[in-house]
Amino acid sequence: MFDIIVIGSASRDVFLNSSDFTIIDGKEFVTGEGLCLPAGAKIEVKKVVFATGGGGTNNAVTYARQGLKTACIGVIGSDINGAAIIEELARESVDTSYFQKHDDDMTAYSVILVQDGGERTILSYKGEGQHFQASIVPFSELKSQWLFLDSLGGHYDLLASAVDWAVKNKVKIATNPGSKELQHGLEKLKPLLQAADIVSMNQEEAGTLLGKDYQDVEGIFQAMDALVKGVFVMTRGHDGVIVSDGTNRWSAGVPDSPVVERTGAGDAFVSGFVAEYIRSADISKSIQLATANASSVVTHYGAKAGILKKGEMGSWPLVEVTKK
Repeated sequence: MFDIIVIGSASRDVFLNSSDFTIIDGKEFVTGEGLCLPAGAKIEVKKVVFATGGGGTNNAVTYARQGLKTACIGVIGSDINGAAIIEELARESVDTSYFQKHDDDMTAYSVILVQDGGERTILSYKGEGQHFQASIVPFSELKSQWLFLDSLGGHYDLLASAVDWAVKNKVKIATNPGSKELQHGLEKLKPLLQAADIVSMNQEEAGTLLGKDYQDVEGIFQAMDALVKGVFVMTRGHDGVIVSDGTNRWSAGVPDSPVVERTGAGDAFVSGFVAEYIRSADISKSIQLATANASSVVTHYGAKAGILKKGEMGSWPLVEVTKK
């Protein structure tokens, strides 16, 4: 019996840092800013870091370090990058016996270009992550108290099968749906939202899913309180987080901690929240561990190096949580 089973993405990451990466403003960029390099030039890279990533494995490592018996289900290729992911999870005491391995593509791979100051651009090759197969997940063999659903590569059949299994077996569900899951739209995601004990999204994702202006915080929470069975967690970037249990709301800001690069901060936040909630069901404490975990992760290269162990809360004061 596991405390929690994570289903989600797995990747091999390489981080490249250079002072020659330049940020410029531009309306043609989705974010309003672009990371630019001179065409035809040779750019000096001053730091290279290899790590593993993917929301599934990142979340799983938090749960394992927090003392929870954890399994992770993802997809890798039969290559050295896939082997590196399995080896690292094994070192973290995460069970990988249900991982899917395919031979027709390579393990997902990301190149993360990190600018001085922590801003980064991710070049993501999805590889085997696109080939998740619901039919070969042995749901009948799985036993767990909790299920965490991360990015599933847009495979709605896997999402539906996982939710169905959890509901039938009275397994509690926490989820931070990926962008491809959110693209299925609100109607198709309602069964997940209505079954989930914890749902986490950022403010822009929540607004888009609901068809609301992302700045309409009150409207978003009224809609989510009506949809989500349990707790809704809405992260707000530099503005912190707001959490609702349908009756009360908790909010917190972001501590002033140093930033090396931000990859994995979102995974660290949601997994920290879920880990503490499993332990105590205390939302204030869950926000504090979530914030500490994310704040620690951004002080390192890679999504896992800074993940906190059980009993750790980082080297900065606890974030103040307000309840109303």
